[in-house]
Amino acid sequence: MQAQVPLTRDLVLIGGGHAHALLLRRWGMRPLPGVRLTLIDPNVKAPYTGMLPGHVAGHYARGDLDIDLVRLARFAGARLVQDRAVGLDRGARRVRLEARPDIAYDHLSIDIGISSAPLEIEGFAAHGIAAKPLGPFAESWARFVEQVRSGAAAPRIALIGGGVGAVELALAMHHRLVTAGVAEPAISVLDAGTALRGTAPGTRRALWNALLRAGITLREGVGVQRVTSEAVVLESGAEIAADLVVGVAGARPWPWLAQTDLPLEDGFIRVDEWLRVEGDPTIYAAGDCAHLSHAPRPKAGVYAVRAAPVLAHNLRADLTGAQRRAFRPQKDFLKLVSLGGKQAVADKGGVGLHLPGLWRWKDRIDQKFMEKFRRLPEMPAPELPREVARGVRAEMSDHPVICGGCGAKVGPGALGAMIAELPPAGRADVLSRPGDDAGILRVGGAIQVLSTDHLRAFTDDPWLMARITAIHALGDVWAMGAEPQAALVHVILPRMAERLQRHTLREIMAGAGEVMGAAGAAIIGGHTTQGAEMTIGFTVTGLAGGDAIGLEGARPGDRLILTKPLGTGAILAAAMQAQADGDVVAGAWASMARPLAAEAAILRGAARAMTDVTGFGLAGHLLAICRATGVGARIDADAVPLLPGVAGLLDRGVRSSLHGANAAHAMEGMQFDRSEGPGAFDWLFDPQTAGGLLAAVPEAQAAEVMEALRRAGVPAAGIGVMTEGAARIRVV
Repeated sequence: MQAQVPLTRDLVLIGGGHAHALLLRRWGMRPLPGVRLTLIDPNVKAPYTGMLPGHVAGHYARGDLDIDLVRLARFAGARLVQDRAVGLDRGARRVRLEARPDIAYDHLSIDIGISSAPLEIEGFAAHGIAAKPLGPFAESWARFVEQVRSGAAAPRIALIGGGVGAVELALAMHHRLVTAGVAEPAISVLDAGTALRGTAPGTRRALWNALLRAGITLREGVGVQRVTSEAVVLESGAEIAADLVVGVAGARPWPWLAQTDLPLEDGFIRVDEWLRVEGDPTIYAAGDCAHLSHAPRPKAGVYAVRAAPVLAHNLRADLTGAQRRAFRPQKDFLKLVSLGGKQAVADKGGVGLHLPGLWRWKDRIDQKFMEKFRRLPEMPAPELPREVARGVRAEMSDHPVICGGCGAKVGPGALGAMIAELPPAGRADVLSRPGDDAGILRVGGAIQVLSTDHLRAFTDDPWLMARITAIHALGDVWAMGAEPQAALVHVILPRMAERLQRHTLREIMAGAGEVMGAAGAAIIGGHTTQGAEMTIGFTVTGLAGGDAIGLEGARPGDRLILTKPLGTGAILAAAMQAQADGDVVAGAWASMARPLAAEAAILRGAARAMTDVTGFGLAGHLLAICRATGVGARIDADAVPLLPGVAGLLDRGVRSSLHGANAAHAMEGMQFDRSEGPGAFDWLFDPQTAGGLLAAVPEAQAAEVMEALRRAGVPAAGIGVMTEGAARIRVV
């Protein structure tokens, strides 16, 4: 048996900036055993700033700029914590987060970029948008262009700041609006001092001429007093009408850094020649948030890119006891500045040149950088020994790795055969019926439901995994119309040092405690052990006010209501292979992390039969209702909600490792009236983790129930009806 390398060190990265993105890519190609790597970022995608002007001008789609942090973290073997850092406790070595418990670290690196928001200007926070961070600005710009196209906004823009970045952005905006059919955009660039400082004479001439040709107004020596919903008010009292106000006035540090005891220079983190924070050998910083004390440089993405190999080397050196390397940034670098259209000017060493083909050169450089993240090296499948037993290769051909979540469950065929062999309960106080979601017990005068569930981890984030698993386990209680009562926690941790065990269990219990507490259930104990990988489970009980809701109560004519969209199985399978889009994965996480308490309370008084849609997929769970009742069901395929992105994954052949067993089990009870054939409806067999409730509601109450669900913010859908006849599902 091969020994498992224990985890002994926590390396935490705050921010998905360029230096950290490159570090993660390097780490994925050469991981360091024994290190648990964590990336903290509020977003699942990090935009590449070098292509922002091209995106604003319309040369690049929004997705062309994005570094997918979900895919990159999976490739690197890192856990992605989707939250915002708001502070540090250096004594306890913890990162304070906005919405969840602290994250512990042994070594820490910070690469959070900068802001360009002039928050000292009255009204800017309410009526302006900073060009950095790029993500919110890109979204605001897209909305503004659509508003101008529709006539909901006038093409009037004011940019606060007159540096190269502001002028480049103004030219890009002009180009985009003109190509969108706006004849004369009114764009003003405002600078409190002298515009285009620090550029070569040739660069200034090229940019001035481009501004003149575009009719963009550049005003120097003007201070901004305040920003309103309709204008920028200057210190002179003059007003410049603007429907969009953009802050591009230099680099500004994130305010939370000032609340820490980190050594700062004008709000930026002071680092030494090794990129370590001065006076703290456990913390590094890189990119625009760092101040290079040994070699001060202007804020520019090129320094973050050049720092990445040194940062990666030095963190690895600290983790292994090797020798660190110094970072020696170049004194100057080539700047290729866009002129709106597909033209550019080159600036370096006091020389500025405007030549044909420079934009194409810039585009090649930018695309080459982004290709590092678009085409990550393929993750090889596990190698089999040369000699294996018959059937091993066939068993592993479709799914060499078992999925996480409900995709790791035993198939319904094998499970059903086992359940059929169980002897009768033989006790009067055991009221469970065949196929019930939970055990039903009579305890004194009360009806108690009892269930257990556990999930193989599909994310290395213990807090998120615990929350989703708790919701998943409580699904059986909610589905039977009971109120959650108590829970036991079962945890398997991968082998790790005792200090890391404490940190991990703390995160698990915080996530589980929040869910159970909100549901009204008390955590009363549990069990922990170590194993090959993280697995979290719960045994839960609930109390039913009357008879528990089961599977057998549905009647012909009852309307079928589903309270969550489908697709988590395919999405988690794609995520394990680093093939899923980050936004798609984040959407699945959000869906799984939504409790079912609101819909359970509404459906409890109306549903004749109810279940939660989990490992056996929609078809398997609906067939269970049909067979328990002896009636059929009809599904309107077009009415079934799917998670964003899942249809494309299924079209590409991405399937959970449980999908085939689910389809084989359910297919004999299916009828397809659609010309597309069964293959077009693979979402029927997709195993769901923490899926929604599926309820059969009398037709007379269905409209009222749907309206109540809508008011409660539950994305429910009416997907079909129970029918007369054999226990089969007809898809129309």
